[in-house]
Amino acid sequence: MSLTLSVLGGEYAVCQLPSGIAPPAWAFRGEFWSMTCAPGELSVVCAAANVPDGVRAEKGWAALRLHGPFEFTLTGILASILNPLRDAGVGIFALSTFDTDYVLVSAVRLGDAVSALRVAGHTVRE
Repeated sequence: MSLTLSVLGGEYAVCQLPSGIAPPAWAFRGEFWSMTCAPGELSVVCAAANVPDGVRAEKGWAALRLHGPFEFTLTGILASILNPLRDAGVGIFALSTFDTDYVLVSAVRLGDAVSALRVAGHTVRE
């Protein structure tokens, strides 16, 4: 399966906040952000520059957007992206929306990720 991906501009952060708090306004700024409430935590993905001091965060992520939309019945979409990244030793943080998927990789490994995806037959727009 050959897919097309685009690299989103900017640096992103993955943050962990305590469960039960109101979503912070800083998390909603920017072109791309995501929030997930789960038992015991509130996870936020947003522009790294938006994250205030004192917030538990892993910064330095680059984001890749798969060009969807994809039908819910399709299988193997993420596997076709994640397997080449695994083989290249590139760690990921994945997010899904109704239409598509996003894969975050360490910004310092973005070149390795793009190369691995291209070798696997995918198109990556930078």
